[in-house]
Amino acid sequence: MSTRPALAFACAHLTDDRLDAHQLAALADTHDCSVFVFRDHDAMAGMAGQVLSAMPERFTLIGLSLGGYAAFEVIRRALPRLERLALIDTTAVADHPARRAGRHKDIATVQQGGIDALIPELPDRWLLPAHVSNPALVALMADMARSVGARGQFNQQTAMLGRPDSHADLARVRVPTLVMCGRQDPVTPLADHEAMAACVPGARLEVIEDCGHLSTIEQPEAVTAALMQWLRHTR
Repeated sequence: MSTRPALAFACAHLTDDRLDAHQLAALADTHDCSVFVFRDHDAMAGMAGQVLSAMPERFTLIGLSLGGYAAFEVIRRALPRLERLALIDTTAVADHPARRAGRHKDIATVQQGGIDALIPELPDRWLLPAHVSNPALVALMADMARSVGARGQFNQQTAMLGRPDSHADLARVRVPTLVMCGRQDPVTPLADHEAMAACVPGARLEVIEDCGHLSTIEQPEAVTAALMQWLRHTR
């Protein structure tokens, strides 16, 4: 049985383990790292169960966007199992009507034209404008979305449509907590992260400069450095 700290990386919408590749490479020698890609569950309960069934009794949960929403469900179901919590480019706010309408529109787009019909919209929607012209980053996003696929996209969107506001759940957290986001995140803005950090006593807020919604691949070095420093100084 390993004595190394266990880390669970919960992936964002339409992403896979490549979302956290830089962080995983930096932490693999010192931590037991598991990555969770959510393709098969259409409710947050199933996503949380996927994580909880695979992880040891105590672990650190690191969730980006959809992965953060899954983390809130873990808090609701199994808070005593969390050793530490990192919430990255996510929000505890429930979907407003326009966001819900956008999710339904994306589902329809993929049902009518497949996942490749949606992929061209993602870089402008998620990335810092300066990063939209990075062909390697855009290609990575496309490859990850294809790996999740049309059925995975439907399941993820359905789960997100059903999620509640989670600020009251966050207020119960008493473990070391890191809240981190790109300063220019267009999907889950800095103000949402400030509100989440305010819910948890002693939470650390880290802002990544020149960065949109996918901070782990837009500014991987900065995110990895912040995450490693936080892990070193928390137990």
